[in-house]
Amino acid sequence: MNLADWANRSVFVTGHTGFKGGWLSLWLHHLGAQVHGFSLNPPTSPSLFEVARVDRSLTADTRADLADRDAVQRALEQAQPEVVFHLAAQPLVRESYRDPIGTLATNVMGTAHLLEAVRAVHTVRAVVIITTDKVYENREWPYPYREVDPLGGYDPYSASKAAVELIAASYRVSFFTDTKDRHPVHIATARAGNVIGGGDWASDRLVPDCLRAFERGEPVRLRYPQAVRPWQHVLESLSGYLLLAEKLIGRDAFLYANAWNFGPDATRDATVGEIAQAIACLWGKEARLELDIEVQHPHEAGLLRLDTSRARGALDWRPCWSLKQALQATVDWHRSWIEGEDMHKKSLTQISDYQNA
Repeated sequence: MNLADWANRSVFVTGHTGFKGGWLSLWLHHLGAQVHGFSLNPPTSPSLFEVARVDRSLTADTRADLADRDAVQRALEQAQPEVVFHLAAQPLVRESYRDPIGTLATNVMGTAHLLEAVRAVHTVRAVVIITTDKVYENREWPYPYREVDPLGGYDPYSASKAAVELIAASYRVSFFTDTKDRHPVHIATARAGNVIGGGDWASDRLVPDCLRAFERGEPVRLRYPQAVRPWQHVLESLSGYLLLAEKLIGRDAFLYANAWNFGPDATRDATVGEIAQAIACLWGKEARLELDIEVQHPHEAGLLRLDTSRARGALDWRPCWSLKQALQATVDWHRSWIEGEDMHKKSLTQISDYQNA
Protein backbone atom coordinates (compact mmCIF):
# COMPACT_ATOMS: atom_id res chain seq x y z
CA MET A 1 0.00 0.00 0.00
CA ASN A 2 0.95 3.63 -0.50
CA LEU A 3 0.47 4.64 3.12
CA ALA A 4 0.80 8.36 2.36
CA ASP A 5 -2.36 8.21 0.22
CA TRP A 6 -4.54 8.23 3.34
CA ALA A 7 -3.24 11.33 5.17
CA ASN A 8 -6.13 13.74 5.85
CA ARG A 9 -8.40 11.88 3.43
CA SER A 10 -12.08 11.81 4.42
CA VAL A 11 -13.31 8.21 4.68
CA PHE A 12 -16.81 6.94 5.48
CA VAL A 13 -16.99 3.52 7.19
CA THR A 14 -20.29 1.72 7.76
CA GLY A 15 -20.18 -0.91 10.48
CA HIS A 16 -17.35 0.79 12.39
CA THR A 17 -18.58 -0.62 15.71
CA GLY A 18 -18.20 -4.19 14.47
CA PHE A 19 -15.17 -6.46 14.43
CA LYS A 20 -13.81 -5.79 10.92
CA GLY A 21 -15.06 -2.21 10.85
CA GLY A 22 -13.38 -1.47 14.17
CA TRP A 23 -10.02 -2.79 12.98
CA LEU A 24 -10.38 -0.85 9.71
CA SER A 25 -11.19 2.38 11.58
CA LEU A 26 -8.12 1.95 13.80
CA TRP A 27 -5.91 1.32 10.77
CA LEU A 28 -7.28 4.25 8.75
CA HIS A 29 -6.71 6.65 11.63
CA HIS A 30 -3.24 5.19 12.09
CA LEU A 31 -2.61 6.14 8.44
CA GLY A 32 -3.82 9.70 9.05
CA ALA A 33 -7.33 9.50 7.56
CA GLN A 34 -10.38 11.35 8.86
CA VAL A 35 -12.73 8.49 9.74
CA HIS A 36 -16.50 9.03 9.77
CA GLY A 37 -18.34 6.03 11.21
CA PHE A 38 -21.96 4.99 10.62
CA SER A 39 -23.31 1.98 12.50
CA LEU A 40 -25.61 0.58 15.12
CA ASN A 41 -24.23 0.18 18.63
CA PRO A 42 -21.58 -2.54 19.10
CA PRO A 43 -23.15 -5.95 18.44
CA THR A 44 -21.52 -7.69 21.42
CA SER A 45 -20.39 -6.93 24.93
CA PRO A 46 -17.46 -6.88 25.31
CA SER A 47 -16.60 -5.56 21.85
CA LEU A 48 -13.50 -4.47 19.98
CA PHE A 49 -15.02 -0.99 19.66
CA GLU A 50 -15.16 -0.52 23.43
CA VAL A 51 -12.12 -2.53 24.51
CA ALA A 52 -9.75 -1.00 21.93
CA ARG A 53 -11.35 2.46 22.29
CA VAL A 54 -12.00 2.78 18.59
CA ASP A 55 -13.91 6.00 19.27
CA ARG A 56 -10.54 7.71 19.74
CA SER A 57 -9.87 7.12 16.05
CA LEU A 58 -13.07 8.76 14.76
CA THR A 59 -13.83 12.19 13.39
CA ALA A 60 -17.57 11.39 13.55
CA ASP A 61 -19.51 8.57 15.20
CA THR A 62 -23.06 8.27 13.87
CA ARG A 63 -25.28 5.61 15.45
CA ALA A 64 -28.12 4.84 13.09
CA ASP A 65 -29.66 2.05 11.03
CA LEU A 66 -29.04 1.50 7.33
CA ALA A 67 -32.80 1.03 7.08
CA ASP A 68 -33.11 4.77 7.80
CA ARG A 69 -32.40 6.13 4.35
CA ASP A 70 -32.52 9.77 5.47
CA ALA A 71 -29.99 9.12 8.25
CA VAL A 72 -27.61 7.51 5.76
CA GLN A 73 -27.96 10.50 3.43
CA ARG A 74 -27.37 13.06 6.18
CA ALA A 75 -24.29 11.29 7.53
CA LEU A 76 -22.74 10.95 4.09
CA GLU A 77 -23.42 14.58 3.21
CA GLN A 78 -21.86 15.74 6.48
CA ALA A 79 -18.76 13.60 5.98
CA GLN A 80 -18.21 14.58 2.32
CA PRO A 81 -15.93 11.53 1.97
CA GLU A 82 -13.70 10.60 -0.91
CA VAL A 83 -13.75 6.88 -0.03
CA VAL A 84 -16.58 4.73 1.35
CA PHE A 85 -16.07 1.30 2.94
CA HIS A 86 -19.34 -0.54 3.41
CA LEU A 87 -19.03 -3.24 6.09
CA ALA A 88 -22.30 -2.85 8.03
CA ALA A 89 -24.29 -6.08 7.79
CA GLN A 90 -25.96 -8.95 9.57
CA PRO A 91 -22.90 -11.24 9.21
CA LEU A 92 -23.90 -14.60 10.69
CA VAL A 93 -25.25 -17.62 8.80
CA ARG A 94 -27.07 -19.12 11.78
CA GLU A 95 -28.66 -15.78 12.70
CA SER A 96 -29.96 -15.53 9.13
CA TYR A 97 -31.91 -18.75 9.69
CA ARG A 98 -33.45 -17.23 12.82
CA ASP A 99 -34.21 -13.87 11.18
CA PRO A 100 -34.16 -14.11 7.39
CA ILE A 101 -36.26 -10.96 6.82
CA GLY A 102 -34.05 -8.86 9.09
CA THR A 103 -30.94 -10.21 7.37
CA LEU A 104 -32.27 -9.39 3.90
CA ALA A 105 -33.49 -5.93 4.98
CA THR A 106 -30.12 -4.98 6.46
CA ASN A 107 -27.83 -6.49 3.88
CA VAL A 108 -29.78 -5.89 0.67
CA MET A 109 -31.81 -2.72 1.24
CA GLY A 110 -29.12 -1.24 3.48
CA THR A 111 -26.66 -1.44 0.59
CA ALA A 112 -29.21 0.08 -1.79
CA HIS A 113 -29.79 2.98 0.63
CA LEU A 114 -26.06 3.64 0.82
CA LEU A 115 -25.60 3.61 -2.94
CA GLU A 116 -28.56 5.96 -3.36
CA ALA A 117 -26.93 8.32 -0.88
CA VAL A 118 -23.64 8.15 -2.78
CA ARG A 119 -25.43 9.31 -5.92
CA ALA A 120 -26.11 12.67 -4.23
CA VAL A 121 -22.63 13.21 -2.76
CA HIS A 122 -20.17 14.05 -5.52
CA THR A 123 -17.05 14.05 -3.36
CA VAL A 124 -17.14 10.23 -3.34
CA ARG A 125 -14.64 8.66 -5.73
CA ALA A 126 -14.45 5.08 -4.48
CA VAL A 127 -16.83 2.64 -2.80
CA VAL A 128 -15.61 -0.74 -1.54
CA ILE A 129 -18.51 -3.01 -0.61
CA ILE A 130 -17.60 -5.98 1.57
CA THR A 131 -19.52 -9.16 0.85
CA THR A 132 -18.23 -12.68 1.63
CA ASP A 133 -16.70 -15.82 0.17
CA LYS A 134 -20.14 -17.41 0.59
CA VAL A 135 -21.62 -15.52 -2.39
CA TYR A 136 -20.66 -18.36 -4.73
CA GLU A 137 -22.89 -21.23 -5.75
CA ASN A 138 -21.07 -23.76 -3.64
CA ARG A 139 -20.77 -27.10 -5.41
CA GLU A 140 -18.55 -28.62 -2.73
CA TRP A 141 -15.79 -29.18 -5.27
CA PRO A 142 -12.04 -28.93 -4.50
CA TYR A 143 -11.41 -26.10 -6.96
CA PRO A 144 -11.12 -22.56 -5.60
CA TYR A 145 -13.85 -20.15 -6.71
CA ARG A 146 -13.01 -17.34 -9.12
CA GLU A 147 -14.72 -13.97 -9.38
CA VAL A 148 -16.38 -15.08 -12.65
CA ASP A 149 -18.00 -18.19 -11.14
CA PRO A 150 -21.80 -18.22 -10.63
CA LEU A 151 -23.28 -16.58 -7.56
CA GLY A 152 -25.60 -18.49 -5.25
CA GLY A 153 -26.68 -18.73 -1.65
CA TYR A 154 -27.95 -21.78 0.21
CA ASP A 155 -28.82 -19.87 3.40
CA PRO A 156 -30.45 -16.41 3.73
CA TYR A 157 -27.16 -14.75 4.70
CA SER A 158 -25.30 -16.06 1.65
CA ALA A 159 -28.24 -15.22 -0.62
CA SER A 160 -28.38 -11.68 0.76
CA LYS A 161 -24.70 -11.11 0.04
CA ALA A 162 -25.01 -12.55 -3.46
CA ALA A 163 -27.86 -10.08 -3.98
CA VAL A 164 -25.57 -7.27 -2.79
CA GLU A 165 -23.10 -8.26 -5.51
CA LEU A 166 -25.84 -7.93 -8.12
CA ILE A 167 -27.03 -4.59 -6.74
CA ALA A 168 -23.49 -3.20 -6.79
CA ALA A 169 -23.00 -4.34 -10.37
CA SER A 170 -26.34 -2.84 -11.38
CA TYR A 171 -25.58 0.56 -9.84
CA ARG A 172 -22.12 0.49 -11.38
CA VAL A 173 -23.39 0.24 -14.94
CA SER A 174 -26.62 2.21 -14.44
CA PHE A 175 -25.46 5.29 -12.55
CA PHE A 176 -21.69 5.40 -12.05
CA THR A 177 -19.46 5.81 -15.08
CA ASP A 178 -16.78 8.17 -16.33
CA THR A 179 -19.14 9.93 -18.72
CA LYS A 180 -19.61 13.66 -18.24
CA ASP A 181 -23.24 13.54 -17.11
CA ARG A 182 -22.88 10.78 -14.50
CA HIS A 183 -21.34 10.38 -11.06
CA PRO A 184 -17.63 9.50 -11.47
CA VAL A 185 -17.42 7.13 -8.48
CA HIS A 186 -15.96 3.64 -8.97
CA ILE A 187 -17.49 0.69 -7.11
CA ALA A 188 -15.84 -2.61 -6.25
CA THR A 189 -16.91 -5.57 -4.15
CA ALA A 190 -14.57 -7.57 -1.93
CA ARG A 191 -15.09 -11.24 -1.07
CA ALA A 192 -12.93 -12.40 1.84
CA GLY A 193 -12.43 -15.74 3.52
CA ASN A 194 -13.03 -16.52 7.19
CA VAL A 195 -11.30 -13.78 9.17
CA ILE A 196 -9.90 -14.19 12.66
CA GLY A 197 -8.26 -11.79 15.08
CA GLY A 198 -8.41 -10.25 18.51
CA GLY A 199 -11.60 -8.52 19.59
CA ASP A 200 -14.14 -10.82 17.95
CA TRP A 201 -16.76 -11.87 20.49
CA ALA A 202 -19.49 -12.88 18.02
CA SER A 203 -21.52 -15.99 18.69
CA ASP A 204 -21.46 -19.01 16.39
CA ARG A 205 -17.92 -18.32 15.17
CA LEU A 206 -15.22 -20.89 15.72
CA VAL A 207 -12.36 -18.81 17.14
CA PRO A 208 -14.47 -16.69 19.54
CA ASP A 209 -16.28 -19.87 20.66
CA CYS A 210 -12.92 -21.52 21.36
CA LEU A 211 -11.52 -18.58 23.31
CA ARG A 212 -14.71 -18.17 25.37
CA ALA A 213 -14.75 -21.86 26.27
CA PHE A 214 -11.03 -22.07 27.10
CA GLU A 215 -11.22 -18.91 29.21
CA ARG A 216 -13.99 -20.49 31.30
CA GLY A 217 -12.16 -23.81 31.51
CA GLU A 218 -14.85 -25.54 29.44
CA PRO A 219 -14.49 -27.69 26.32
CA VAL A 220 -15.40 -26.18 22.96
CA ARG A 221 -17.96 -28.21 21.03
CA LEU A 222 -17.31 -28.54 17.30
CA ARG A 223 -20.25 -28.81 14.89
CA TYR A 224 -18.44 -29.57 11.61
CA PRO A 225 -14.81 -30.46 12.40
CA GLN A 226 -14.05 -31.59 8.82
CA ALA A 227 -15.33 -28.42 7.14
CA VAL A 228 -12.58 -26.59 5.20
CA ARG A 229 -12.41 -22.78 5.14
CA PRO A 230 -9.96 -20.13 3.84
CA TRP A 231 -8.81 -18.75 7.21
CA GLN A 232 -6.89 -15.48 7.45
CA HIS A 233 -6.18 -12.72 9.95
CA VAL A 234 -8.51 -9.75 9.73
CA LEU A 235 -5.61 -7.47 8.78
CA GLU A 236 -4.97 -9.57 5.66
CA SER A 237 -8.40 -8.86 4.22
CA LEU A 238 -8.32 -5.21 5.33
CA SER A 239 -5.01 -4.70 3.57
CA GLY A 240 -6.73 -5.87 0.40
CA TYR A 241 -9.62 -3.46 0.89
CA LEU A 242 -7.25 -0.54 1.45
CA LEU A 243 -5.15 -1.41 -1.58
CA LEU A 244 -8.27 -1.78 -3.72
CA ALA A 245 -9.55 1.62 -2.59
CA GLU A 246 -6.22 3.20 -3.53
CA LYS A 247 -6.60 1.79 -7.02
CA LEU A 248 -10.17 3.08 -7.28
CA ILE A 249 -9.04 6.68 -6.68
CA GLY A 250 -5.93 6.40 -8.82
CA ARG A 251 -5.19 6.29 -12.53
CA ASP A 252 -7.19 3.86 -14.67
CA ALA A 253 -9.59 3.39 -11.77
CA PHE A 254 -12.22 1.83 -14.07
CA LEU A 255 -9.99 -1.24 -14.41
CA TYR A 256 -10.52 -2.07 -10.72
CA ALA A 257 -14.28 -1.45 -10.49
CA ASN A 258 -15.36 -5.08 -10.26
CA ALA A 259 -15.32 -8.04 -7.84
CA TRP A 260 -12.22 -9.24 -5.96
CA ASN A 261 -11.35 -12.28 -3.84
CA PHE A 262 -9.08 -11.86 -0.82
CA GLY A 263 -8.02 -15.07 0.87
CA PRO A 264 -5.07 -17.30 1.74
CA ASP A 265 -3.34 -19.57 -0.71
CA ALA A 266 -4.34 -23.22 -0.70
CA THR A 267 -1.53 -24.19 1.67
CA ARG A 268 -3.17 -22.10 4.41
CA ASP A 269 -6.61 -23.70 4.20
CA ALA A 270 -7.51 -25.79 7.23
CA THR A 271 -10.42 -27.70 8.69
CA VAL A 272 -12.45 -26.48 11.63
CA GLY A 273 -10.93 -29.25 13.73
CA GLU A 274 -7.37 -28.27 12.81
CA ILE A 275 -7.98 -24.63 13.70
CA ALA A 276 -9.56 -25.54 17.02
CA GLN A 277 -6.68 -27.89 17.85
CA ALA A 278 -4.12 -25.20 17.00
CA ILE A 279 -5.86 -22.65 19.25
CA ALA A 280 -6.04 -25.22 22.03
CA CYS A 281 -2.27 -25.81 21.75
CA LEU A 282 -1.57 -22.07 21.88
CA TRP A 283 -3.88 -21.65 24.85
CA GLY A 284 -2.42 -24.43 26.98
CA LYS A 285 -3.02 -27.89 28.36
CA GLU A 286 -6.35 -27.00 30.03
CA ALA A 287 -8.01 -26.43 26.63
CA ARG A 288 -10.31 -29.26 25.52
CA LEU A 289 -12.29 -30.13 22.38
CA GLU A 290 -15.51 -32.12 21.99
CA LEU A 291 -17.63 -33.16 19.01
CA ASP A 292 -21.18 -31.78 19.07
CA ILE A 293 -23.34 -34.63 17.77
CA GLU A 294 -26.49 -34.16 19.85
CA VAL A 295 -28.23 -31.38 17.94
CA GLN A 296 -29.46 -31.08 14.36
CA HIS A 297 -27.62 -28.06 12.98
CA PRO A 298 -28.54 -25.89 9.95
CA HIS A 299 -26.69 -26.53 6.70
CA GLU A 300 -23.16 -25.17 6.39
CA ALA A 301 -20.79 -25.65 3.46
CA GLY A 302 -18.27 -28.44 3.91
CA LEU A 303 -15.64 -27.15 1.48
CA LEU A 304 -14.92 -23.59 0.37
CA ARG A 305 -11.79 -22.15 -1.23
CA LEU A 306 -11.04 -18.86 -3.00
CA ASP A 307 -8.91 -18.18 -6.07
CA THR A 308 -7.04 -14.92 -5.45
CA SER A 309 -5.17 -14.81 -8.77
CA ARG A 310 -6.86 -11.56 -9.80
CA ALA A 311 -5.81 -9.73 -6.60
CA ARG A 312 -2.29 -11.13 -6.76
CA GLY A 313 -1.82 -10.21 -10.41
CA ALA A 314 -3.67 -6.90 -10.82
CA LEU A 315 -3.28 -5.46 -7.30
CA ASP A 316 0.02 -7.12 -6.38
CA TRP A 317 -1.71 -8.18 -3.15
CA ARG A 318 -0.76 -11.28 -1.20
CA PRO A 319 -1.04 -12.49 2.40
CA CYS A 320 1.80 -11.51 4.76
CA TRP A 321 1.14 -13.73 7.78
CA SER A 322 1.09 -17.51 7.91
CA LEU A 323 -1.88 -19.24 9.50
CA LYS A 324 0.29 -19.91 12.55
CA GLN A 325 1.12 -16.20 12.85
CA ALA A 326 -2.54 -15.27 12.46
CA LEU A 327 -3.61 -17.65 15.23
CA GLN A 328 -0.73 -16.55 17.49
CA ALA A 329 -1.66 -12.87 17.06
CA THR A 330 -5.30 -13.66 17.86
CA VAL A 331 -4.51 -15.58 21.05
CA ASP A 332 -1.91 -12.99 22.13
CA TRP A 333 -4.46 -10.18 21.73
CA HIS A 334 -7.05 -12.06 23.79
CA ARG A 335 -4.59 -12.89 26.57
CA SER A 336 -3.47 -9.24 26.69
CA TRP A 337 -7.10 -8.22 27.18
CA ILE A 338 -7.54 -10.74 30.00
CA GLU A 339 -4.42 -9.36 31.65
CA GLY A 340 -5.74 -5.79 31.54
CA GLU A 341 -3.33 -4.29 29.00
CA ASP A 342 -4.01 -1.15 26.97
CA MET A 343 -5.84 -2.72 24.04
CA HIS A 344 -5.86 0.42 21.91
CA LYS A 345 -2.08 0.38 22.05
CA LYS A 346 -1.96 -3.41 21.59
CA SER A 347 -4.13 -3.20 18.47
CA LEU A 348 -2.03 -0.44 16.92
CA THR A 349 1.09 -2.47 17.68
CA GLN A 350 -0.33 -5.45 15.80
CA ILE A 351 -1.20 -3.18 12.87
CA SER A 352 2.36 -1.83 12.80
CA ASP A 353 3.75 -5.38 13.03
CA TYR A 354 1.62 -6.38 10.07
CA GLN A 355 2.68 -3.36 7.99
CA ASN A 356 6.32 -4.23 8.64
CA ALA A 357 5.90 -7.95 7.86
